[in-house]
Amino acid sequence: MSNFENLLKEKAEFADKIIKSYVPINIGIMSKIIETMEYSVMAGGKRLRPILIMETARKFDFDIDELIPYMAAIEYIHTYSLVHDDLPAMDNDKYRRGKLTTHAKFGEAMGVLAGDALLNYAFEIGVSSLKESKNKDLAIDALEVLARNAGYSGMIGGQASDIENEGKEMDLDTLDYIYENKTGALIEAAMSIGAILGGATEDEISDIEDAASSIGMAFQIMDDVLDVIGDEKELGKPLHSDEKNNKTTYVTIYGVDEAKEKVEYYINDAKEILSNVGNPNPFLDELLDYLTVRSK
Repeated sequence: MSNFENLLKEKAEFADKIIKSYVPINIGIMSKIIETMEYSVMAGGKRLRPILIMETARKFDFDIDELIPYMAAIEYIHTYSLVHDDLPAMDNDKYRRGKLTTHAKFGEAMGVLAGDALLNYAFEIGVSSLKESKNKDLAIDALEVLARNAGYSGMIGGQASDIENEGKEMDLDTLDYIYENKTGALIEAAMSIGAILGGATEDEISDIEDAASSIGMAFQIMDDVLDVIGDEKELGKPLHSDEKNNKTTYVTIYGVDEAKEKVEYYINDAKEILSNVGNPNPFLDELLDYLTVRSK
């Protein structure tokens, strides 16, 4: 395992501890919904978004105490989106990360409710953290970014457009809108939050948002590629989900090889932007390179 891979593993484990520390105590009449929430949020994953909050903040002023609640909150929101994506009314997936999806294990109704609970709990974490914040104005700005990017003009807008266009021929502008929002919005939120809480200027935050937009595009296109040529055991879910759901993707438009080139283009664009913003962060650069060759 390379030094970068060791560091990435350590950072993901650190994020896991933070996320686990916010799981409600599982007692009493609410025990089933809490069990379902915990199963969903602790089922594994790259923890990319909390890591991006932390690594973006490193480019500015770094105060881990300010970041921790948002690192948890964004992963709770990301998890809720996956729980709902897997539902029969959406992608109808039975496995994720090698485990039964939430609705497959606990039933469809509990899957819906667990997603709802995770989303609401994320904002409970965010609002509660304002009381302890050393800079409430920045914390409020960060919470606003999280809410906006998770909502109808961000992630949900992209998901809605994805569902609306399922089985239809899509032009590239529509597909890019879906990718920039369904996947890119939470990545943009993560990096923007890191920059905001790090005390970045408005211009620096704008540049970070542009870089994050390219990272989101690259991440989703790589997901398209892996859905076709990935290793099912490594991915922890069946391949050809997009084909099953009759979805237009970058692979269906460009083919695998050209889609990979698009991934590299977007990552290089993000790296170029980030090289001119804030302090150098070699780990963040390596993380972006890793996204072009990841296998899960």
